[in-house]
Amino acid sequence: MIADGSEPVCTGAVVAGAVAAQDVERDAAGCLDAALALAATLHAPGQRERHRRLLERAIALAERALAAVEQERAGLQDHELAAGGERTLATRMGAHATLARAHAARAEDALHGAGQLSLSAQRAPTLEACDDGWRRAEAIAAGAEASARAAAISAAELEAGAPRSRAARAARAAAHKAEAAARAARRIIEERNDAYTFHTEGGFSFGEGWHVAAAAVLAGAAVQIEPGRAGTPQAEAFLRDAGLSDRLQAYRSRPRAMKQTTEIVARAFKADPSSAQRRLRAAFLGDAPIPEAVTGWIERRLAEARAVASGRKKVLLWIREGLHHPHRNTTPAELLELTELVRRTGLVPVLTGDALRDGHVPEGAVDMTLFWKDPTFRQLDMRRAQLQFFEHLRRAHGLVGQLGVTTAGMDGPALLGLPTMYLTDSPNVRMRAWVGAVPGYQEVVREREYVERVRCVLSGWAEAS
Repeated sequence: MIADGSEPVCTGAVVAGAVAAQDVERDAAGCLDAALALAATLHAPGQRERHRRLLERAIALAERALAAVEQERAGLQDHELAAGGERTLATRMGAHATLARAHAARAEDALHGAGQLSLSAQRAPTLEACDDGWRRAEAIAAGAEASARAAAISAAELEAGAPRSRAARAARAAAHKAEAAARAARRIIEERNDAYTFHTEGGFSFGEGWHVAAAAVLAGAAVQIEPGRAGTPQAEAFLRDAGLSDRLQAYRSRPRAMKQTTEIVARAFKADPSSAQRRLRAAFLGDAPIPEAVTGWIERRLAEARAVASGRKKVLLWIREGLHHPHRNTTPAELLELTELVRRTGLVPVLTGDALRDGHVPEGAVDMTLFWKDPTFRQLDMRRAQLQFFEHLRRAHGLVGQLGVTTAGMDGPALLGLPTMYLTDSPNVRMRAWVGAVPGYQEVVREREYVERVRCVLSGWAEAS
């Protein structure tokens, strides 16, 4: 019927001014056959869309055939109705058979669509995009349920009119498939995972844990911890110490995208910056004194550089040396330039983060790189201890800010109130949400005269009381 591969069309045959139901039903069956013939190629570009169009056309034509049957029956005299009864019944049963199978195929396609859309919704970078995607996925699931009901009605009609026929058996099977697809689509919606994952695997950014925990503290976001990793107990200890036990849930697949957490945090800070910061400090630092193990480690390191660091305000200079997006790593040339810039403004540069590439500490700088690898900061309380590292430098040693390339390691101290500048080659869509929201958080794009902008901010830090 479709030798050239084009989509079938409705003949729209008319007999004595009325639609010929039999011809319309035949067109409906042809559309369905063409749709089902694409089953093996639905992954190819454009084929699924064509499959859906053919199914919709088959359903519309089958419904039109049923309406035409009723129209024909209404216009016939009793003796004409009796004479054409067999043809009318065959047309009616054929239309129902097509409807049952087409609705089953549509329900299965809806299941596929709901699954794909739910995946993309979970990966969405914003809350609005995520929720919108899930609303559309739910509408698709509702469509699968409507098709399952329609398939069941047509199967019941065939069961009543010709229970032993092949068409009735096929319709029953189709109705069962439609019901199973609809149930599976509804499960996708019901099993939506609203949690954000606190990653504990080394391949993920350690600093993103601050984002997740902050979203839980400030907005009640649900959190699940990546299980079975070396850092899992430490992550759970940190979240429980932060008062987030009621926000923890069992680990499940398909969590929300981490990208959304910066937006959640930004909203809370925009609403009430002082309150947001107080709540995070209380949760992340607690009210107990900073342990002597932490303060002692810092004091020993500073004692080694006493001639450089004694009694002077300090700035953290972050070093990034990672395999992920290596183009973002700190370059030796820029590190030297920033170190000298910090010194010229009367501040002491304290190097932190990853190791120096060549191992050479620039003149006038204090080396506290890789502090987080020391056993002091690797215990069960490691996450709180690492934040206490920054807090003690701030309270006792004049730490006034931090500067470095974009790295999530800076974000914990930034959320607790440490003035922050991060350098980037182009605007960072994700982190710019904090600019103007988190107090003291600034983005510096490496544009013309960006070094002068850095110098001005450093001078402001140096002059602040």
